[in-house]
Amino acid sequence: MITVVIPTLNAGSSLNPAFAALVAASVEGLVSTVIVVDGGSTDHTLDIADDAGARIIKTQKGRGVQLAAGGHEVKTKWILFLHADTILTPGWQVEVRGFIAAANQPGAKKQAAAFRFSVDEPGIGPRIMEKTVAMRCAIFALPYGDQGLLISSDFYRQIGGFNSMPLMEDVDIIRRIGRKHLALLKTPVLTSFARYRKDGFLHRIYRNLSCLTLYFIGVAPVRILQRYEQ
Repeated sequence: MITVVIPTLNAGSSLNPAFAALVAASVEGLVSTVIVVDGGSTDHTLDIADDAGARIIKTQKGRGVQLAAGGHEVKTKWILFLHADTILTPGWQVEVRGFIAAANQPGAKKQAAAFRFSVDEPGIGPRIMEKTVAMRCAIFALPYGDQGLLISSDFYRQIGGFNSMPLMEDVDIIRRIGRKHLALLKTPVLTSFARYRKDGFLHRIYRNLSCLTLYFIGVAPVRILQRYEQ
């Protein structure tokens, strides 16, 4: 019923837990295929993907490019786009089954869904960040890619799928999905805090917000990428 698409680039340290979270759903028949779209990994990412039985597609680096390539190959009725360092939590498939059943009813408007954001780090700062993301999703219906994206294949193609953008591909597709077609699930996904730890918690939050602001005022994604990589 679902194809999971995971873009990777040197994701060897996080890929095994991401795959492990899919095992129960695969046994139940909910997940039929996992596609790993690799942007040129030089670590053991591809070995892990191959050992897990995933289908591997190689593309140029860039999450938008990789997601678009993976989405193009999907044959099932539903797609779950998932970052390599985002882990689905136990029981996620129960809520997903319910959502898909409701979405398949005649006249149903909700054709896409994102999970609740959480991070694998104790402390006050990460909890504040989780609450801030929850507020952003509630007010603006704007989940990011690290919350996963479950979407009907027909609807995905109807809106044009992921654009091959160097950055902001998640915000771009969420805007085209629109609030009335998007559900926010209660099930959390666990996202790695490693990037925040490496770059500095406050610095990364500031950088993400500044990139989002630049995108909404019309700055080209290729220029935003230069800001993001600083």
